[in-house]
Amino acid sequence: MSQVVSLSDIVFIREQRSILSNVSLHVKEGEHWVILGRNGSGKTTLFELINGYQFPTSGGVEVLGHTYGDCDVREVRKRIGYISQTLYEKLSPADPVWEIVATGEYGYLRFYEQIPGDVRDKALAMLDSVGLKHLDMQPMSTLSQGERRKVMLARALMTRPSILIMDEPCAGLDLYERERLLANINELAAQSMTIIYVTHHIEEIIPLFTHVLLIEEGRVLAAGPKQEVLTEQHLEKAFRVPLSIEWAGDRPWIKVQP
Repeated sequence: MSQVVSLSDIVFIREQRSILSNVSLHVKEGEHWVILGRNGSGKTTLFELINGYQFPTSGGVEVLGHTYGDCDVREVRKRIGYISQTLYEKLSPADPVWEIVATGEYGYLRFYEQIPGDVRDKALAMLDSVGLKHLDMQPMSTLSQGERRKVMLARALMTRPSILIMDEPCAGLDLYERERLLANINELAAQSMTIIYVTHHIEEIIPLFTHVLLIEEGRVLAAGPKQEVLTEQHLEKAFRVPLSIEWAGDRPWIKVQP
């Protein structure tokens, strides 16, 4: 299997502070990875490096066969879909849902010209795939948090990306909305794309995901198949609390020990 993403010996220093220290991540076709760690561990910086929004102090970044520094990163980005709170905050909450989804076709933040009919039809189909077609004319601001995340998922899928990166998509959701969104994400296993999911919640590691990179204070604690990485020893070291782990339906659940 060929490599989709390769981060090699990444060092990232910002304002004299070491954010990442000798971090490597190698994602092959057919694998779906979770980047797991506490807040401030360096997870989001890895996501920004893959997207080409940041560049390492040292080390190499190769995405979809292109080496950053020797290619037009903007062209690579066209094959990467992503979901993040930062992106959502740049969109116009007054725009109707279907237009928000349609902007994903071009990477726009909003439209200032007439939208082609085929793009509208595609956006409606994407909304239907996440169960929100009935909300197509609603302003984005009127949706629940969970519905907004589903809209962002539909938007990210407009270009049928080769890589889909999700930066803490379940943050702030209640249990019901979280599980509904995770069910939509789990269905992506049938599509030919690589998914990289950033979180600090272990229970979000649904059956779709095959591998985990566990990071702590900018260093890799463990990386590989999820059953090998998600051990009590590794998790206690990363999260610094005594815990036990149970697996149910190929999904890990933790209990914090008194």
